[in-house]
Order: sequence, then C-alpha cells, then structure tokens
Amino acid sequence: MRENPGRDAPLVQALRETAHPIYGVREDNDALFACIGNARIVLLGEASHGTHEFYRERARITRRLIEERGFHAVAVEADWPNAHRVHRYVRGQGHDPDAQSALGDCRRFPAWMWRNTEMLDFVGWLREYNDAHPMEYALGGVGFYGLDLYSLHSSIEHVLGYLDRVDPEAARRARERYGCFGRVGETRETGEPGEDPQRYGYHTTLGLTPSCEGEAVAQLVELQRRRSEFLHDGALAEDEFFQAEQNARLVESAEAYYRTMFLGHVASWNLRDTHMADTLDDLLDHLDAQVERARVVVWAHNSHLGDARATEMSRHGELNLGQLLRERHGGQVVSIGFFTHHGTVSAATGWGQAVERKQVQPALEGSYEALFHRVGLPRFFLDQRELGEAAGMLWEQRLERAIGVVYRPGSERASHYFEAQLPAQFDGLLHFDETRAVEPLERTAEWERGELPETFPSSV
Repeated sequence: MRENPGRDAPLVQALRETAHPIYGVREDNDALFACIGNARIVLLGEASHGTHEFYRERARITRRLIEERGFHAVAVEADWPNAHRVHRYVRGQGHDPDAQSALGDCRRFPAWMWRNTEMLDFVGWLREYNDAHPMEYALGGVGFYGLDLYSLHSSIEHVLGYLDRVDPEAARRARERYGCFGRVGETRETGEPGEDPQRYGYHTTLGLTPSCEGEAVAQLVELQRRRSEFLHDGALAEDEFFQAEQNARLVESAEAYYRTMFLGHVASWNLRDTHMADTLDDLLDHLDAQVERARVVVWAHNSHLGDARATEMSRHGELNLGQLLRERHGGQVVSIGFFTHHGTVSAATGWGQAVERKQVQPALEGSYEALFHRVGLPRFFLDQRELGEAAGMLWEQRLERAIGVVYRPGSERASHYFEAQLPAQFDGLLHFDETRAVEPLERTAEWERGELPETFPSSV
C-alpha cells in the first residue's frame, strides 16, 4: 500500500483548506465544539499511551467541556478502584493531600499511563474546579471513573471493605466466595494483593482447578438483591453502594477475562471492551438519577474509541467500545481520533518492562498519518463532514498506526499498523505532526537516557 502523491494532491489541498490549525489558544477548539454539538458522550482518543500532546489536548478539551457544556464526569481507560481514589480526591472526600498522592494506586504496569505530569496537572485542576464550582446535584463535583477490568483482587478488597462497614455477616459470606481465587497456585509479585490473576486464568484454562465463575456471579447477585437494604442514608450511601456494585461486577468480568485470555485474543478483547461499554452505561444511569441527561467525556486509545466496524478489527471478529456506544446511543456519541507522524513516545520494549523514551518513526507511506504530514500544518483539527467531494478519497482504505504501552519500531508494520476507513471510524480528528513523550512521574534511567534518532549524528 503506497502513496500516490499526484493522485492524492486534490485531497491534500482539500485537507489544507478545511483543516483548523491549533495554536494553543482557547479558540482552537471552536470547530471541534461545533462538531461535538449537543452530544452527551464525547470520546477522545490517542494513537499511543505515552504522548504528551495527546494528554495535554484531551485535558484542554475536557476542561472546556466541563466549564461550558456542564459535563459531569471523566471516564478513562483505567482500573475502576484506582480511578475511585482519584474520584474521591477531586470530590474532596478522600485523605490524599494532593494530586500526586491521589494517583498513588496507579502503579501497576504501565504506571506512566496515568502517573505522568499531564495527569497530575489535570487532576489538580479538577479538584480546584470542584472546590470552586460545586455541582447542583446531590454529591457535588465532576467525577473521575475507570472503565477497565484488570483489577480483580483490588476490586475484591473494595467489595469486602464496603461490606465490612455495612453488614459484617455479608462480608463473611463474600470472603468465603472470593476465597476461591486464593486457591490457585502460588503468589507472584503483581503489585496487587492476592494471587496473580493470569495464573488463575492459566490454571482454569488447563483444567488444573475449577473456575470461580459461580462464586463471582453469586456475590454480585446477592449485592444487587439487597440494594434497598443498603440505601438508607441518602445520596452518599447510594454512591458508596454504586462503587461496591461496580467492583463486584468487575470481579465477575475480570474472572471471565482472565479465563478467556489464553483461549484467543478476540474473545478476551471483546469481553474487555463490552465490559467498558457496560460500565459506562451503568455510570450514565447512576448520574442520570442525580441530574437530567448526564454527560461524560471518555479518554481511551483510538483502538478502543474508533468504530471497529471501519477497521480490519471487524474482519477478525473484534468489536470495541466506540462501536458499542454508537450502536447503543447513536447520535448522542461523538468520537475524536488523535494522530501523529513522528517524534518520541513513552513506551516499553516488552510487556512489564521499564518505560523508555523511544523515537517514533516517520509514518509509513500509504498511511493516514503520512497523508496528514503532507498537509504541512504542525497541528490541526479536521471535521471530516466538511470535506465535501474530496471526502470520497479519504474513505479509501489506508493504514493507520496504533502504539500501545509497547512500541517495537523494528516490526512496526506488523506490530503497529492496521487498515481503516477513517471517516467511518471517527467523526473528527486531531493531528500533531511532531510529538514528544509524556513525562512519567517516576522517570527511569532508560527514559532519561532516551533513544537517539536513527539519523544521529547527521541530524544534529
């Protein structure tokens, strides 16, 4: 798949005339906000989990959505209990003295994904905003929530902690049920209390031990059945119950996820993204009980938020969060993809390894990123509905890059590119031609040293 500069010239010119440059001022996002309109769910993506500009721009957009459009919550691709600690801090309810402390539970690999300087600034701003502008619904303040399902044992601890406070006998029954997860293998260092959930998945897949599916489901059902008994102290009790219920639901989903992860990528991917979509729907229902038409902004990777039906993911049987939200909520959803051509990124060489500051290679020919590079603008927003006749050429299938927490430039085409039709994937896009690595709160020696560009020393 190679570019044809002559054939693409009309499209490049149309992009250049239609794109809205970004200069770093508040008015930059006027066109983006026109694209968002009256949507109640705004999806803000990222082409990597380690790019400074993506975090910074998502924070800028989100602040304005909160200030001008009255958005009620931020939901991110993070573990529910870890995000709840941040949620309590920004609501002025926790014991953390500052934003860095509130991010203290985000230490599981990849820690830099949420423990970085841009997140530190945003969490601090959110606390200041809530302190100065208490919302008009029961609990007050914009909330911060996680959508992901990796926190099996942390969620168990949160359910048990809740039940210890409200019903010790129910807590005893829950410990008996959840004790099932502690009977698998030996504990490994995972950054979480209890057993390694991947070991659980491995043992159950091989039939070495029975699954804990029944116990996880039974605990969730009991908690939900007794909902009315626990909701007797008003809105605060309702919020605490909601947190416990979501953690119990997460245990159920995580049990299934770790049990399927050794059976194939498609099954575990679909389960994970379906859980995130269900969690967001639960959050909307919870907020709708307090305000009329709650609004939420979502931060996650492009691969989760861009409609999977417009990519080769669909051919492999994969769905994603963006697709499910469009199917469930239609025009109430607006999705914005984020792209870059070259620069640096915070990423690891392999899963569980130290974060490094890596060089992002110039985008491959035949990719959307290479096309946007030819536009000649350092940063711009594009509402794909504004292109007119030239939009037809943008619908032609091209490569799109995705860098997660692992980046392997040596196998970039196979590891980090997939085929897509961008106008069907996102409603709009933000392109930053050159980007730099987001700064982790804990910088490793590998990150400090960084990689030299392939052109060194001729580029100096």
